[in-house]
Amino acid sequence: MSPQRLSALDASFLAVESPCAHMHVGWVALFSPPQDQPPPTFAELREHIGNRLRRAPRYRQRLAEVPLGVHAPIWVDDDQFNLSRHVRYARSSDINKVVEKVMSTPLDPADPLWQIWVADKLSDGRIGIVGKAHHCMVDGLAAVELAGLLLDPERDPPPLEPDNWEPSPAPTPVKMFATGLRDRVTEELDLLRVPAKLARQPRRVLEFAEETQRTARALTHSFKPSPASLLNRPISPLRHLGRSARPLDDLKQIKGHFRTSLNDVVLAASSGGVRRFFERRGEKPTRLKTMVPVSLREKNGDGEFGNRISFMFVELPVSLIVLRERSTLVSGSNVVSLLWRLSRLSLAATLISKFPRPR
Repeated sequence: MSPQRLSALDASFLAVESPCAHMHVGWVALFSPPQDQPPPTFAELREHIGNRLRRAPRYRQRLAEVPLGVHAPIWVDDDQFNLSRHVRYARSSDINKVVEKVMSTPLDPADPLWQIWVADKLSDGRIGIVGKAHHCMVDGLAAVELAGLLLDPERDPPPLEPDNWEPSPAPTPVKMFATGLRDRVTEELDLLRVPAKLARQPRRVLEFAEETQRTARALTHSFKPSPASLLNRPISPLRHLGRSARPLDDLKQIKGHFRTSLNDVVLAASSGGVRRFFERRGEKPTRLKTMVPVSLREKNGDGEFGNRISFMFVELPVSLIVLRERSTLVSGSNVVSLLWRLSRLSLAATLISKFPRPR
């Protein structure tokens, strides 16, 4: 099987990373130890995770740069793969501190781009698992699916077959260059064929023209400078974990009352939280622009890695006091509905995938 190349979207997450903006996604899970037997040791948990990596081959692969950058990097098997570099022990008894440390540290681009940290001595007696993977490798949903790959549906699962994984040799630099150049030329030719494909579908031409015009207006709106605020300041590489919980039934009740969606309720409530954040610091609340990810994974897309997402640009009505007004404005956002329609267009997705890798 030939090595898989990063898509344009996946490569963009790799390109925008900086020392202060880590582009990994993460998750945390807490487990109660068994009551009728000793809790698993770190070594046992690491072995458990390692035995299940066959379910996710990408997690034993690293990125290889194409010579001269003629195309995006490709995934190759890591012939120096060492599980101990990826499943690590966390000594802290505070899960918040574990999360903050893990998420404040970037992943090493020379290794497979993931880590799992095990905290087996939390102050409440539970076992904490904190995982992270680079966004060029998975989106948020795929990261959660990885956690599912490491769990068994029953308490006493059947024995696993021996893992006879051996790394496949990486292609030579000359082959990577030649293949990258060939793929780039092929993609450019495919892009040139798009007008001919549209010409055979007159109705599709009109639909595409309308969507293109609306998209241009949306992008023009999205690229307008954000208003000056205490949120638009330089950040450090350090991350702090904040928690907030609300019963789902409460959100569903609000959703039904305003005849909107759960997403709209969350965005409206977030606007209220940001408003209070501004007020407590003596700054006048102002509308803010935010980018909201939308999953494009199909129902049968389980096990797929890489990113299957699009984005919606939404104005958070932070300046509005009443929840009803905030919810109505968020729900009626033209940009939201526009980019949602755009994200469903396979042709638009095809065009985006042909864009050169950001550098």
